Amino acid sequence: MKRTMRRTALALAACLATGAAWMAPAQALDLTKKRQNLPDLVLGNEEGNDFVVENKEIELESGKAYRLRIVAKGRQEYKFYATEFFRNIWFNQIVIQHLEIHGSGPPDHFEFDDPGEIAIEFVAIRPGEYPWSVHGLESKGMTGKFIVK
Repeated sequence: MKRTMRRTALALAACLATGAAWMAPAQALDLTKKRQNLPDLVLGNEEGNDFVVENKEIELESGKAYRLRIVAKGRQEYKFYATEFFRNIWFNQIVIQHLEIHGSGPPDHFEFDDPGEIAIEFVAIRPGEYPWSVHGLESKGMTGKFIVK
């Protein structure tokens, strides 16, 4: 019995002595600290073309953290849907006017009633091609896709 207790105590001491080594993987998992800024996905422009889209296709790599700004510059009401993409990423936060939204589930869509921006910080999880569209304006060319490799 003493021998078993002694071995357990030695094993515990060894773990505590090398605490930094066995804790390092947990700290390394915080991918959001090294996120990459993606090019803005811009809907409309200030020159009056409400249906132009800048950066229709955005390529990502699975397992990496990103920040994407979706910017509405036109005067239309934009209902931005990327349902499958939202379901296949891990959201760190959604930022609107320097206010952060944190949650455990994906949003249904983002709606812009006026010009503005919504930034999302996330980690791409599952590879695939995920379409996005602005509801009701697809025929005007307001579609694109996220490509996760």
